[in-house]
Amino acid sequence: MYIQRLLPNLYRDSVSLMQLSAALGKLPGVEQASAVMATPGNLEFLRQAGLVDGDIAPRPNDLLVAVRGKSTAQLEAALQAALASLNNESVKDVQGAAAEAPLRSLQMALARSPAANLALISVPGDYAAAEAMKALRLGLHVMLFSDNVALADEVALKRYAAGQGLLVMGPDCGTAIIDGVPLGFANAVRRGAVGVVGASGTGTQQVTSLVHRRGGGISHAIGTGGHDLGKDVGGITMLQGLRLLARDEDTKVIVLISKPPSPAVARDLIAAARKAGKPVVINFIGSSDDPSGGNLHVSRTLDEAASAAVALAKGRKPARASTSPLKLPKLKFKRGQRFIRGLFSGGTFCYEASAILGQGTPPELTVWSNAPVDPKRAIEDPWKSREHTLIDLGDDVFTRGRPHPMIDLRLRNERMLEEAADPQVAVILLDVVLGYGSHPDPAAEIVPVLEKIKKKSGSPAIVASVCGTDEDPQGLERQEAALRDAGVLLTESNAAAARLAGALVAKLK
Repeated sequence: MYIQRLLPNLYRDSVSLMQLSAALGKLPGVEQASAVMATPGNLEFLRQAGLVDGDIAPRPNDLLVAVRGKSTAQLEAALQAALASLNNESVKDVQGAAAEAPLRSLQMALARSPAANLALISVPGDYAAAEAMKALRLGLHVMLFSDNVALADEVALKRYAAGQGLLVMGPDCGTAIIDGVPLGFANAVRRGAVGVVGASGTGTQQVTSLVHRRGGGISHAIGTGGHDLGKDVGGITMLQGLRLLARDEDTKVIVLISKPPSPAVARDLIAAARKAGKPVVINFIGSSDDPSGGNLHVSRTLDEAASAAVALAKGRKPARASTSPLKLPKLKFKRGQRFIRGLFSGGTFCYEASAILGQGTPPELTVWSNAPVDPKRAIEDPWKSREHTLIDLGDDVFTRGRPHPMIDLRLRNERMLEEAADPQVAVILLDVVLGYGSHPDPAAEIVPVLEKIKKKSGSPAIVASVCGTDEDPQGLERQEAALRDAGVLLTESNAAAARLAGALVAKLK
C-alpha cells in the first residue's frame, strides 16, 4: 500500500528533497519513499513507480510526499516525520529575536547580498529556464542544477549569457568549484593551479579529487551540463570556460572533460585550446582522436588527465601511461564464473569503464550497458543483466520516485545481491562517490551487503574505487579502510578498477 500527502505552496530544492526521500526510506516499514515538487513530469514518474494514483493534478508550487509499505501506522509515522522535517524552520534566531523575512525572489536575495555574482538554480525543469533568465538579466552568472530543461531553452540562455559576458553552467550541472567554493555534488579539495571545465559531474569529481590526492590543487572547476558539446549548443559554455581559465592568473593548467563532442565542436575546442597560452589536458572519454602536440596533451582516462595536470602544473612533462601487467590478487573462481557486472552511481564512471573494457583492455570484452560507448551495445532492459554488463544506476529509469544512488544506496545494494546470486558472475565492479551532497557514510551501507555476499560459496570478487579526498566529510581513509576490511579490492581510480576487473576475468571461461 502507499499513502501520500500534498503540501500546498511549499518549495524545496531537488537536493534537499532527495536527501529527505533517502531518510524516509530508512524508516521502519517504508519500502519506498519520494518527496518531490508536484510537476507534471514528477507526477508521471511517480505514477510509473506506483507511488501515486491518477487523481492528483499537477500543482508545481506544491510539494508531494509519497511512501509505500505494508503498515498504515508505519507509513503515517513516516509522513509525520517528513512534515516535521519540512517544517523545522525556526522563525526566530537563537536570541529569540525575529528572523529576517524569507527570500522569495532573486531580486530579494540580490538586495540582501549585493556583492553576489552567481545564482544556483534548482527548481523543477519546467520553470528553470525562466528563473535562469531572470538571474542573467540581473547580471548574475548561473549554475543551473535543474534537469529536464528544453534544449532550445538551453541554447537561448547560453547565447544570451555569452552576449552579456556571463556564464551558464548547465542545465543538469551537478558539480562545480568556483573560487574555492564547492557547488552541488563536489569534493573538498585544496586551492591550486589546475582549472577544469567538465561536461560531466562525476568526471569532474574524479579529476579534482585525484589532483588533490596527488599533491595538486584546483583554481576553479566549471561545469557545462551534458548537452553543451552537442552540435545544437555548440560547446558555448566549455569554450567560455576555457577562455576564462586561460585569462585567470591563478590557473596554470587547464583540463577539459567530456564524452566525445560533435565533430564541429571538437574542432572549435581544439583550436581554442591551442590559443590558450597554457598547457591544456584533453580527456574526451572513449574518443580515439589524438590532437596532442604543442600545449595540448590528450589523456585517455580521468586518472591520466589528473596525473598529467599535476605534472604540468609542477613544470614537468606528463609520464606515459603504464603498460606493465597488473599484479593480480590470488583468487579462486568456480567453473562457469566469467562475467563482470558493474553497478555505478556515476554515469561517466560507467561510460569510462565501458570504454576501457570494450576498447582498450586486452582482451576486448563485449560489454552491454545503458551508457554504452558503442550504441550497438545498449542493453534492452537495464533491470536485467546479460553477459558483461555495466549499469548507470543514476539514469532516469532508476531514479523515478527514488533519490539518486549517490544519496540512497538501497537500490544498488539490492542489485548487488541479485548479481552475486548469478553463478556466472566473477566480478562486481563499483564506484563509491564521496563529497558534499553524497551519502554521509556509504561504506556503512555497503559493508553489510558484502557480508551477505561472502557467505555464499563461489561469491564474486568485489572491485571498487572511492572518488573523494581526505578533506571530504565522509573521510576517505575511513571509507576505504571499512571497504578493504570487508574484502573489497580497492584501486585509486575508476579506470584502474575497470582494468583490474578486466584482468581478473581475462582467462576465465
